[in-house]
Amino acid sequence: MDFRFSEEEELFRSTVREFCEKYIAPRWIEIDEARKGTPVDLIKRMGEQGLFCIPVREEYGGMGGTMTMAAIAVDEMAYYDPSIAVPVYTLLCNGWPLLLDLYGSEEAKSEILPKVAAGEAFFGIATTEPQGGSDIAGTRVTAKKEGKKWIFNGEKAYISGVKEALELPWGGGFFLIARTGPKEAGHRSLTTFAFLAKKDGEIVKGFEPTYYEDIGRAGISCGGFMLNNVEVDDKYRIGEENKGFYYTMEGFNVARILVAAAAVGSARWALDQAKEWFKTRKLFGRYISSFQGVNFKFAELYARLEAARLIIYRAAWLADQIYIHKNPTYSPRDLNVPVAMAKMMGPEVAVDIYEEVMKWFGAYGYTRECPIFRGWLGTFSYVIGAEGAQNIMRYIIARDVIGAEYVRPKLAGE
Repeated sequence: MDFRFSEEEELFRSTVREFCEKYIAPRWIEIDEARKGTPVDLIKRMGEQGLFCIPVREEYGGMGGTMTMAAIAVDEMAYYDPSIAVPVYTLLCNGWPLLLDLYGSEEAKSEILPKVAAGEAFFGIATTEPQGGSDIAGTRVTAKKEGKKWIFNGEKAYISGVKEALELPWGGGFFLIARTGPKEAGHRSLTTFAFLAKKDGEIVKGFEPTYYEDIGRAGISCGGFMLNNVEVDDKYRIGEENKGFYYTMEGFNVARILVAAAAVGSARWALDQAKEWFKTRKLFGRYISSFQGVNFKFAELYARLEAARLIIYRAAWLADQIYIHKNPTYSPRDLNVPVAMAKMMGPEVAVDIYEEVMKWFGAYGYTRECPIFRGWLGTFSYVIGAEGAQNIMRYIIARDVIGAEYVRPKLAGE
């Protein structure tokens, strides 16, 4: 086992860090405070830097890199934007484009992926609906096939990047799941699509967006949209008909690695802020870090953070073995437990760190002048349930380790 990053990966980390120090660190509070989403000029600059479509093949405009490199980029970016808004935009435009690269049609990949890589288009995920996010099998948005087109109707909710997809010059859209068969078939009647809300500068007819005001992570928009008889060409279908549930689960495994990387990158920043605070803050004539109630807790949180980082990068390495290196020893299912552990541990330790750091900062930590709260609100979004509820992660681990037959509750009539 080799716990070192390669020379190429370390060089890449250094390059990302330099970019973030110059273009993100000076603006992240301003972006968060403005609450207008990720600025188009910054998206364009990130595209020029090669921060999108990192694991996507070069023939489709990607960087030809790895999931490990994508995790490094998001980890570093979250250190310099601990609200994790810009990192979330970045992770979306790395994880879900990889799924399009793996399973999309040649026409869709050639059209969409180069635009996303260049920062001219957005490509995220749209599975959540008003009735809930974790119940993918309960999807209600429908897509009915008419000739070589699909007609979409229904509503998606709590979707990141809706505003950005409509503001970018070319446009963009989402890896979207819809019901294409009878409701009774459950997860076996779902199909996935590369749905473009805006294309070539034109918003698709029948697409009606709405926007929410989240309490944190304001540097990326959150919203929903109605689909009223929206027509989509069959070339934008991702994978086989009625197999969309399985592609979506693979996509979540990829995306959750990057979500966890964002959480630990932000938490690293928080602990560094605490270390600097310890050097100046005294109580009863002693540095507050001399009290065991503080330094023992710091040690515990630091250890948990390092453990989470190891799990996250192990999951990224495994994803590379499966999707980049095509190692036949592994299958997509092998990612289930490592990714669920990463998503469970990363955001939770980040939130725990922020809560303690805010306590160490005392009254100052409860003011808007102190930026710590921005990271707490941002990372908390992933404990609430974005990109998969935390108890779903626990269920996945229990199901795959103990055995589904001993964990899955029986349904009525079984």
